[in-house]
Amino acid sequence: MQTYRLEGQGGIDRLALREEAVPQPGPHQIVVRVRATSLNRRDTMILNGTYPLTPRPGIVPLSDGAGEVVGIGDAVTRFAVGDRVTGSYFARWVDGRMHPGVVDQLGCTLDGMLSEYTLLDEQWAVRLPEHLSWQEATTFTCAGLTAWSALTGAEVPKPGQLVLVIGSGGVALFALQFAKLAGCRVAAVTSRAGKADRLRALGADLVIATAEIPEWGMKLREATGGIDLVVETGGPATFVQSLIASSLYGRIVLLTVQDQKGKAVEIPGAVYQRSLATIGRVFVGSRSALEAMLAAVATHRLRPVIDRVFPFAEAREAYRHFQQGDIFGKVVIDGA
Repeated sequence: MQTYRLEGQGGIDRLALREEAVPQPGPHQIVVRVRATSLNRRDTMILNGTYPLTPRPGIVPLSDGAGEVVGIGDAVTRFAVGDRVTGSYFARWVDGRMHPGVVDQLGCTLDGMLSEYTLLDEQWAVRLPEHLSWQEATTFTCAGLTAWSALTGAEVPKPGQLVLVIGSGGVALFALQFAKLAGCRVAAVTSRAGKADRLRALGADLVIATAEIPEWGMKLREATGGIDLVVETGGPATFVQSLIASSLYGRIVLLTVQDQKGKAVEIPGAVYQRSLATIGRVFVGSRSALEAMLAAVATHRLRPVIDRVFPFAEAREAYRHFQQGDIFGKVVIDGA
């Protein structure tokens, strides 16, 4: 079989295509024929050596992949040959709160999905909704679940409340879609005015182009009375404006705390002393949360937004396209 491995760190040249034997399942393992994978920001951080969790040397990258079960161990009870599955980002985190024993991640400390076949413990996988294509099904593990956790965490926003999403990456667009499913109004900010119509087509009620209105926080607050929940994916570049835009008792789910140059989020006292907003964090989610999200996706027949699809042989080009940043939705790599 063909598989990619990350042989060292420091850039795309470290991503090597190898020929290996098809894995054979142990008693509680499943073999998955991977039909599609997708990229997330953490994958480029792992590639460049800036991710906070150290990857295992020679790791198969990517947490997100979808495929069908083609082999099972003799003690497997959760799946059968032919089932459509995806992996769980934190493979060992089944439910409850995160703790040090469940930090292993697919594509980082455990072999991921950028391979023709992958071997998973049966507890590391979940079934996929039938209405999704392989390319669509591969997009939910990281970005989809992160957005879901941001919206369904400590306090679920009520119908009619305002949710703010930032940019047009995978997490932002999933947050927009999930917020609309919950009956919320959605404000979106984008660096490019040309994306405004596409955001409105997904359901955004108000769109602001930051190139035209750099100080967009007060503009949003004046237009809406204050944002109830901010899904803050922009980090240092947008956090202050998100705080200004928030309502007095708003919530900010902070997903990006540091940019690619190492600059960290700072909380300006002059702004925060006028606010009672709660700032919290989420980090993807558990397997049970992934199953709950996919159940909602199936019920509403929700489909993700895909920016571009690359063939398996062009995985390096997919990384390059993702890193240039001007995307709208998920970047997908087809199976070998």
